[in-house]
Amino acid sequence: MSAGVSAGEESRRQTALAQAHEQAAAEARDAAARYGIAEVTEQRTARVLSPLAAIGFHLLADRGWPGSRGANVDLVAIGPGGVFIVDTKAWREVSISQGRIFRGQDDVSDELQQLAALADLTQADFAEVGLAPGEVRPIVVLAGRQGIDAHIDAIQVVGEKDILRTIAARGNRLTPLQIDVVLARALKLFPQVGAPAPISVAVPEPVLPAPSKEINQDALLSAEEVNDALLASVLAQPIEEWMAFLHPQQAKLVRRSFPGPSRVRGPAGTGKTVVGLHRAAFIARTRPGKVLVTTFVKTLPDVLHELLKRLAPEVVDRVEFVGIHSFARKVLQRRGVAFRLDPKQADQAFDVAWARVGVGSNLDSGKKDQNYWKEEIASVLKGRGIMQFTQYADLTRTGRRFPLQPAQRETVWRLYVAYSEELRRRGVNDFADLILLAEAELRREPLPGYSAVIVDEAQDLSAAMVRMLYSLVGDSPDGFTLIGDGQQSIYPGGYTLAEVGISVQNRGVVLDVNYRNTVEIVDFARRLVDGDEYADIEGSLARGDVPSSVPRSGPKPEIFRGSTWASINASMVDRIRSVTREIGTGTGDVAVLCATKRRATNAAAALTAAGLPTISLEDYTGAAVDAIKVGTIKRAKGLEFKQVLIPDVSAEQTTSTPPTDDAEHERWELSRRELYVAMTRARDGLWVGVVGERP
Repeated sequence: MSAGVSAGEESRRQTALAQAHEQAAAEARDAAARYGIAEVTEQRTARVLSPLAAIGFHLLADRGWPGSRGANVDLVAIGPGGVFIVDTKAWREVSISQGRIFRGQDDVSDELQQLAALADLTQADFAEVGLAPGEVRPIVVLAGRQGIDAHIDAIQVVGEKDILRTIAARGNRLTPLQIDVVLARALKLFPQVGAPAPISVAVPEPVLPAPSKEINQDALLSAEEVNDALLASVLAQPIEEWMAFLHPQQAKLVRRSFPGPSRVRGPAGTGKTVVGLHRAAFIARTRPGKVLVTTFVKTLPDVLHELLKRLAPEVVDRVEFVGIHSFARKVLQRRGVAFRLDPKQADQAFDVAWARVGVGSNLDSGKKDQNYWKEEIASVLKGRGIMQFTQYADLTRTGRRFPLQPAQRETVWRLYVAYSEELRRRGVNDFADLILLAEAELRREPLPGYSAVIVDEAQDLSAAMVRMLYSLVGDSPDGFTLIGDGQQSIYPGGYTLAEVGISVQNRGVVLDVNYRNTVEIVDFARRLVDGDEYADIEGSLARGDVPSSVPRSGPKPEIFRGSTWASINASMVDRIRSVTREIGTGTGDVAVLCATKRRATNAAAALTAAGLPTISLEDYTGAAVDAIKVGTIKRAKGLEFKQVLIPDVSAEQTTSTPPTDDAEHERWELSRRELYVAMTRARDGLWVGVVGERP
């Protein structure tokens, strides 16, 4: 090698090395600046949230990101208000518009998706111990900002001065025991961060000054603001346990994704409605569009709406709760379709048609009165939207025991035609018309905007109702969920999913642990339906699902037999006064359920005369009220009460021997199923008043 060559090469090597060091140093300075800012802002957030420890929160700061070697989670707060995954951003020039977040002109919404994915992973992990997914909340804190409260998809964005109030405002959702269970799970999911990686560049380490213990408090809260936030949390009413903590099977079902229509079934008390409500909140939180929750009777949607305001207030405006007929009415009103719903005129129209066609015909015999044939038209014919006799001639009449001869079907059809003509002559519609008109309108022009439809008490709907609702979402993933129990079907007739072109094959789930009732109430109620066969919506004859477990126990149900209504009413009043003297049971925890509106009115009058406050189930919205709920059994479907009284049970309902006539047998079964529904509304205590002696 010639002289000077090696020196030149070494010079160039050292120059290149120096440039590499300079570049590494510049990058390190940039990283140090970012980490320095992050350190300060994260410390500020932790400092702001530290008062939460006084009300039972645990703050896990700077924990490992699950599944990542180097990423950290700024802070996880676990306490009475739930689980909060907090990420602090020191962003400047931040603006939020139409569900997107911007830094200057740049849309940075996608930068929050890692946090959303972490929240999803955490929800799935915590579901293993039963935590409801809505109790895990990802929050981005904008350093140095206040007066911000927005949502970017499932992520809440708040200012630094807003975060304490935001978390404290969630109130008391988890008990101390539940907090301990979740905390133990969190310590495994979010590990402690180890020592930082060694510095790989061989340069002398600088001597660093001791870190300052002072944190800039310009944007921190005053003592008064801290106290106000904590006091509001302490005074908040605790929510029901099921709102935050479920059985792991239920919690996982809430989040489960199905590639098409799905079905959730199970016996009374297994939490089907609870799962449906949580699922509505979960879908609203994670999907665009609205979620429709509907059922046959309108009381349940009103109550569920009230419950969601406490369960997930941030999504309550994206979940629509409405009875099926009210939904159909809204569709027609919005589209300008004329209709005139008049049940009284419709009843008179049927009376005219019966007098013209039914009286003296092959339908007017035995124990089948005209109401049986009125139900045949409403449930079997109009419930399916049948418009041609050929469709009816060979139809399998699901849910109807009495077999019809061809000549009888022809007479039924003539009765149907006469009834339809009389409705048109009067210019009125019945309830079935309302559904058929809305279904036709949605077939003509679909209604966009719904991401999911959840149908509770699905067994009570007609085929036309299910078709109408299904048209809103079709076979979209997680779009259509049917919830119910065929054992609780209390209306004549029925349908199968095959009739309406829906398949839930491999997308059905059975819940089988009864969390509501005591084992004494379950055993008592099951005597009414043991061996009872019914037509399931999936097309088979079924005998009803039996709970695999009933963890709770309590007093045996009480039966009072009276020969007069006065004696029944007196015993009912005594029972209510007795149970409301117990600790933890008030008049608002009691329900009196009757088979008919007339008897419900009479029962309410007896309670009022005894000085006991009442509220009709027709007026009940789910809001707390210190009054006895009184109404029909149908109005109580899907609801539960600590104490239930049923004062109008007939002696015939208590016998285990069914009538020999098919039509009477069908009604006897329906009445006993209805009584079973009433009994299984009771959580702790059940009283049954039987009029007359056992036959």
